[in-house]
This record gives sequence, structure tokens and C-alpha cells, in this order.
Amino acid sequence: MADGDGFGEAAAAAAFFPASAHGLGPPLGWKERLRAGLAGSGGFLWFVAGLGLLYALRVPLRLCDHLTAVTGFLNSLTPKFYVALTGTSSLISGLIFIFEWWYFHKHGTSFIEQVSISHLRPLMGGTESSISEPGAPSSNREGENSRQNFSECKVWRNPLNLFRGAEYRRYTWVTGKEPLTYYDMNLSAQDHQTFFTCDTDFLRPSDTVMQKAWRERNPPARIKAAYQALELNNDCATAYVLLAEEEATTIVDAERLFKQALKAGETIYRRSQQCQHQSPQHEAQLRRDTNVLVYIKRRLAMCARKLGRIKEAVKIMRDLMKEFPPFTMLNIHENLLESLLELQAYADVQAVLAKYDDISLPKSAAICYTAALLKTRTVSDKFSPETACRRGLSTAEINAVEAIHRAVEFNPHVPKYLLEMKSLILPPEHILKRGDSEAIAYAFFHLQHWKRIEGALNLLQCTWEGTFRMIPYPLEKGHLFYPYPSCTETADRELLPTFHHVSVYPKKELPFFIHFTAGLCSSTAMIAFLTHQFPEIMGVFAKAGHIQKLN
Repeated sequence: MADGDGFGEAAAAAAFFPASAHGLGPPLGWKERLRAGLAGSGGFLWFVAGLGLLYALRVPLRLCDHLTAVTGFLNSLTPKFYVALTGTSSLISGLIFIFEWWYFHKHGTSFIEQVSISHLRPLMGGTESSISEPGAPSSNREGENSRQNFSECKVWRNPLNLFRGAEYRRYTWVTGKEPLTYYDMNLSAQDHQTFFTCDTDFLRPSDTVMQKAWRERNPPARIKAAYQALELNNDCATAYVLLAEEEATTIVDAERLFKQALKAGETIYRRSQQCQHQSPQHEAQLRRDTNVLVYIKRRLAMCARKLGRIKEAVKIMRDLMKEFPPFTMLNIHENLLESLLELQAYADVQAVLAKYDDISLPKSAAICYTAALLKTRTVSDKFSPETACRRGLSTAEINAVEAIHRAVEFNPHVPKYLLEMKSLILPPEHILKRGDSEAIAYAFFHLQHWKRIEGALNLLQCTWEGTFRMIPYPLEKGHLFYPYPSCTETADRELLPTFHHVSVYPKKELPFFIHFTAGLCSSTAMIAFLTHQFPEIMGVFAKAGHIQKLN
């Protein structure tokens, strides 16, 4: 597998092993090692040289007399001075802590850390590390990242969404919980209006009724409207679609209604094809009838998949992708991937991935993790962490680890569900790519495929936790592609039900200087309080400490 940012095998191995566990590059000679040792100990040598210089100049500089004068001055200080000193230092450290906290929440980084990296590191001989790709102007990169973040926070229709009547409603009957949020169902209503209605609906009374039905919020009202449309026209395909989705309580009933919808939909589609060039209105009507037909065939394939007729489902999906290639927005290839994995037709899965996978810009968690599963399958049965640590990773294992690395960078929420560290729920009707909702939708259908391959989950567990340890700022820059968007948490909370604990990994960790200033503020405040309550005792401790340091 190619490498997006030039990390290659080293990046893949580092995702599994700590940095000290494997060597990268040729061994150094004794001259290079000596030079590197002197460069690393340069600060210590300067410190020792400074101490030696002070000791040599102690007589000309009259250091002993100055130390005696300082000791006398400290002995003359009263407890009030120590109270004022500790109170002032506590106030200053508290102000620094408040400013650091505010700056971190606004800019996502520590001010002190940023200043030290930007200004102090060059003075100390370091170089400022760039998280950008070399050769690209910073303004272009920032605009590109913002556009990518915006597109990645777009909500997509779940290609494997369940049936409302036969599955979502059955869950509500058993548990008493609503698996779909209002926001999710409202998005579906908008999709239905987009796919199943057009400006020529007024020409057919049944379509006029269905146009109102798709806008109804109450499910019984929608079902009632569908029956009204069938009374006006027994060949109203969209009415059968609504009944199959929402009224049917089993997959068998849903399939029966979709077959009726298919018969009516094909008749209307052929009629629209004959009239498509007569006017723009007829072209819009053909687009609508095409959407209806594709939707029906896709749902029939999903019914066959759920009823165990996997080969029939695969045939329907392949024919649908050949007949209507422009309909990539429905992501039918993801339905096909899942069905082929159930058949264990791994060569066919690889052929589909070769057509839809793109290393530079992954399309979905299904594609990334399926690619990782195929590479893991070749090595997982004989993989052992202890053996790999002793002998290192083989080429096939490096490819598998790199594929898992790539998948985890795209969606870091998936492994917790595959490893059953977090409870699964019913997937929503819409997903946010790289979000928790997409992870649930993927794991809900693909967990069984990972379990079927011996050792696949073991290799995933050994690899996924080390992936983000390689990336200093996973929200800013990954090894293989663009940053992880920070807008996913808000959208996922609207898509997923309230009883589900939304995963927000990776979180922004507090920088070191936030912890440092918090500790400094707390300690100085405690010292100020003790000094105020016991000034004489704290004064004695302060003088004793100064005298001990001077001696």
C-alpha cells in the first residue's frame, strides 16, 4: 500500500512497536556516536563550565562578602514580608493559570508552549517542526483543510439503514426506547421529498397525496395517506415503498410490498423513458421515477440479504450498479462489500475495493476497515505480539498494521465496537463520516466478519491503541491524510439517541503547562494561606531554607 505522507513501513511498524523497539536507518559509527553524545550533553557541559568560572572568580568578585550581606538581609525580614511575598506569588500564578486555560479553550494549545516552541527553541538550536506537507503554501493548506473539514462534517445517508417497521419499531416494542432521533428522521423526510417527488406531481392525484405523505411527521398519518394514494392509483410505487418501510412488521412483509412496488415502478419508469425528451418537466419526472426504481431494487437486495439469500442479493446489487452507474450517492458498493464478506468471497471484495478505494482520500469506514481486514486476514492466524517483538514485523504484517493504522486514523471510534469494549446500538438512518455514528453503522454489520477471521481482532487490538500515540496532534494532522474534524461530536449527538454514550475520541489533552500552572497556583495559594495563619513559623522555615542553600 502506498503511503500518503512518506512514512511507509516505518510508520506502520511504529504504530505497533514503541520507538525503541526497532531501529530505523543504518548503524552509526563511533565518530557519529561521539558527535551525537557531545551534542546531546552540550547543555550540561555549559553548566559545569559556568560553575567552574564562578568558583575561579569567587575572590575577585567578593562572593563570600555578598553572601554574608544577603544572609543578614534575610535575617532582618519580618513575617509580614513573607505573607506579602507568598500572597503576591499566589495571585500571579493564579492569573497565569486563568490565562492559560482561556487561551487553550480558544486556540486549542498552550500559550507558554507555543511561545517556547516559536521563540525559545530556535535560540536553543532546535527547529520548528511543521505539521504541513512540504512544498505547499500555508494559506493554500489552511483553505484546503477548512474545505475538507466542512465536507467531512456533512451528514450522509446510511447505506445499510434498517427498516423502520420491521426493525426500528420492533426495537421500540421490546425495549421501550426510541432508536431514532427527531433530527435523523427529519433528514430522512427531506431525502424522501428529494428522491420521490417532483414538480409534475400535480398531474397524478396519487403522487399529490404522496407528496403530502412524505411531509407528515406522524407515522400513522403517513401510512393512512399511502393507502389513500393506492385507492386513487393501485400502481403508485411510492405508496408501496412507504408501507414496506413503515407498516410492515417483518422483512418478509416488507419484501412482498417492495415486489409490488417494483412491478409498478418499472411500468412508470418505462412510460417516463418514452416521454423524457418532450419537456424539462418530463425529464424531471424521469429522474424521480429512476430514483424510485433504484431505491426499490436496492431495498429488495437488502431484504434478500437479511433473509439469507446472499447470492441473490449480490446479483441484484451488481446489476443495479451496472444499469445505473451514476447513483454512487447511494453507496450501493458498501452493501455489496458486506454481502461478499458474508459469502467469504475475498477476491471479489478486493476487486470492489480496487475500484472504490483511494489511498489519498478514503471514502468511508467500510472501505478503510474492509481493506484492513483483507490485509489482516493474510497474517492474523499466525500472528503473535511476543514473536513480532523479537524478530520484528514481516512485510505482510507491516502492510496489515499500516492498513489498520490508516483505518483508525480515518475513524478512531470503530475499534472499541469491534473489540466489544463499547455496547452497540441500532445504527441511525444517517451517519457522519469519521464520527461515532459511522462507527456504529459499520460495526453493527461487520463485527461478525472480523470474528470469522482467526486472530484478526487480536491484531487490531495490538495495533489500534498505538496509532494515535504516533501523532502528536491527531486533531491537526495525521500521518496519511487530513486532520480529524472537531465538528463530529455535535453532529453525532443529534444523530444518536440520548441513551447512547457518544464517543468523542480522540480528545484534546491538556498541555503540560496547563497542569504546571495549576499545580503552581495551588501550591502557592496553600503556602500563602499557611504563611498568613502562621507567619512566625513560616518565617523560621524560610530563613532556615535560605541559610541552608547559602551554606
